[in-house]
Amino acid sequence: MTLPLNPAMAATFPPPVMEARRWIQGLSFPADRPLLNLSQAAPVEPPPAELRAALAEAALHDPQAHLYGPVLGLPALRAEIAAQWSAAYGGRIEPPQVAITQGCNQAFCAIMATLAGTGDEVILPTPWYFNHKMWLDMQGVTAVPLPTGPGLLPDAEEAAALVGPRTRAIVLVSPNNPGGVEYPAATLEAFRDLARARGLALIVDETYRDFDSRTGAPHALFADPDWDGVLVHLYSFSKAYRLTGHRVGAVVASAARLAQIEKFLDTVAICPSQLGQIGALWGMRNLAQWVAGERAEILARRTAMVGGFSALDGWTLLGCGAYFAYVEHPFDTPSDRLAPRLVQEAGVLLLPGTMFQPERSEAGARQFRMAFANVDQAGIAELFSRLAQVTD
Repeated sequence: MTLPLNPAMAATFPPPVMEARRWIQGLSFPADRPLLNLSQAAPVEPPPAELRAALAEAALHDPQAHLYGPVLGLPALRAEIAAQWSAAYGGRIEPPQVAITQGCNQAFCAIMATLAGTGDEVILPTPWYFNHKMWLDMQGVTAVPLPTGPGLLPDAEEAAALVGPRTRAIVLVSPNNPGGVEYPAATLEAFRDLARARGLALIVDETYRDFDSRTGAPHALFADPDWDGVLVHLYSFSKAYRLTGHRVGAVVASAARLAQIEKFLDTVAICPSQLGQIGALWGMRNLAQWVAGERAEILARRTAMVGGFSALDGWTLLGCGAYFAYVEHPFDTPSDRLAPRLVQEAGVLLLPGTMFQPERSEAGARQFRMAFANVDQAGIAELFSRLAQVTD
């Protein structure tokens, strides 16, 4: 007997990072030429020792750390986010406008569950973050692609032409995954105005905000006194504090919207990880200087990526920032076929642009995402040396 399978789930493409990992199964790489893995945007080292000590202290001596907590997260963490975000963005955010989730992916799924259902539409700039597309596909929500062109910046006027009667939201990611581009404040404000005029939600995912190269607030969306009538802000603690395995993210939205999110969260997780939240709160209160050092290192690697591409014949750097470079290759072979070959021939693991673009996209066949944050500057130099030797 074959058990039934949700057709929308069955039609959704497999997780791209897991697919890429299968390309290296059974392979070995010599010590003097190790695999350069630029596939996944996640820290590979543990949190700093002081944060791990705080987690151990809580695990040993705080009985509440092992019990269910509030569905929307620890009050102290919600209040800390509200205070720090208000100061950073020059706006007013109250603790009831903050919810904690099991990572930023769950934050996206939770908010989208309150906004769109089968037959609805959501606008996603392309190249898009594949997990956003996957969730929409599984829910029967149509992802409407908004091409961004060579500069990878979405245009609000072009988006306006895509809004229809079933459009429910526009999703922006800045600094962008996969493109690395930092959206100008004017771009975000134009999308805010569009969303407000058309009665849509503007979802802004700032998972990589801690590695933005600009100083000061990247936008003034929270300075709008009525921001919570249109804006939903998403964040992850995975990158800044290396808490990937603890799964801590956040949603900032209206209290009324979070009351709806609570229904979703209660049914899929009951509450976020208590230890993860304790770690995130400790990090927010104690690791500002350490995070600044992490940011400086990422920006140095970004500089190395930009410099390397200037000397790489035939390749084009489309965007570079935070954890990512998004590039165009010079070969006739499509990127989804070239990517497994690069593992075999160059010892380099990249994700093809086909994973970030609509099906049969000609642009995706020419593109790669390079998650360079986990490769030091010597590794980046080695990357360009290997790519320079690749032939079609």
